[in-house]
Amino acid sequence: MQDHWRALAVLTTARVSLGFQFQSIASVSPELVAQLGLSYADLGTLIGLYFLPGLALALPGGALGRRFGDKRVVGAGLVLMLLGGVLTAFASGLVTLMAGRLLSGLGGVLLNVVMAKMVTDWFAGRREIVLAMAVFVNSFPIGVGFATLLLGPLAVAAGWSAGLAATAALAMAALLLVGLGYVKHPNDGGTVAPAGRISATEVVLVCIAGAIWGIFNGAFAVMFGFAPSFLTAEGQSVAQAATTIGAATWLSVLSVQAGGMLAQSLRRPAVLLAVGALGWALCLVGLAQVSLPPGAVLLAAGLMMGLPVGVVMAMPAQALRPESRSVGMGLFYTWLYLGHALMPPAAGWLQDRTGTAATPLLFTAALVAAMLPMHALFGAVSRRRGRAAAG
Repeated sequence: MQDHWRALAVLTTARVSLGFQFQSIASVSPELVAQLGLSYADLGTLIGLYFLPGLALALPGGALGRRFGDKRVVGAGLVLMLLGGVLTAFASGLVTLMAGRLLSGLGGVLLNVVMAKMVTDWFAGRREIVLAMAVFVNSFPIGVGFATLLLGPLAVAAGWSAGLAATAALAMAALLLVGLGYVKHPNDGGTVAPAGRISATEVVLVCIAGAIWGIFNGAFAVMFGFAPSFLTAEGQSVAQAATTIGAATWLSVLSVQAGGMLAQSLRRPAVLLAVGALGWALCLVGLAQVSLPPGAVLLAAGLMMGLPVGVVMAMPAQALRPESRSVGMGLFYTWLYLGHALMPPAAGWLQDRTGTAATPLLFTAALVAAMLPMHALFGAVSRRRGRAAAG
């Protein structure tokens, strides 16, 4: 296997542990609520805590990779995930669970930022980069899917502690995989000269790309967060709604992969992003219309929303020089955490203010559609930089 494909296989497989651990609390939640007496507000707090460190650590996390080396920082992140998983598995109450989730989340931020930079290093300048980034990004929802399938039954059979301990075991397996199977890239932070400053143009470009990625992830959270109420209001049972949402989630995984393959064959990333973003925005508008069956619209959204993922994730490679890639990817991922943190509360506030569940979906549809002019702006700034460099 060629070095770049081997690196992608190792990093993607290891990153499955991130989605697996993130979803673990939700998967064992019935046992947690029953045995520890947690409220659903406590449960929501535990779920959200996993991404909270990203708001503060994403940017310095990239710099850590540059200072100490990408492979070392990823190893440290997996150790933090392992320790956080052990702490939650042996928790006796909410405070210890919260501490374990924060510790795990710290490790998860390092994985997200630095692994994305590592994959970018291996595929920058290659025509397969969109496909590679699509494969890499899919590792998170695949991990979520495995946790949904496996941890609930495990918690019923052996207790919630066993389910959370399984996340520590998977983090340990990922640590061994990276340690033994990953060979450093020449641009690994620990093996190259200190970086120069990131340029103002690079900051502008990576912020545009990051804002698009933040909108994507925030819209994903809003759509699937509001979907259960839409489906049950249309007459589906809770179990039927869960099945529909699960099917839409797995369709989005397939859509991401299909988008990567189409981008490689068509070589028209802007067209692919336009089709995916506009199709998804129309589906969000369709969800807001009571005359349309929400289950079918949600499944269609799952098919459309993943198409632009590889295109968006490949944008930092176009914006950043190798020596500024570590800090730049930290900045890129800061926008992801902002989208996760800000868009769902904003959508809920809009629903409270207007008294209708359609408003947050229409708001989100407008933001998703805005990905198109933002991508056009990215292209314009990139071309202007190219002309300046040529002149």
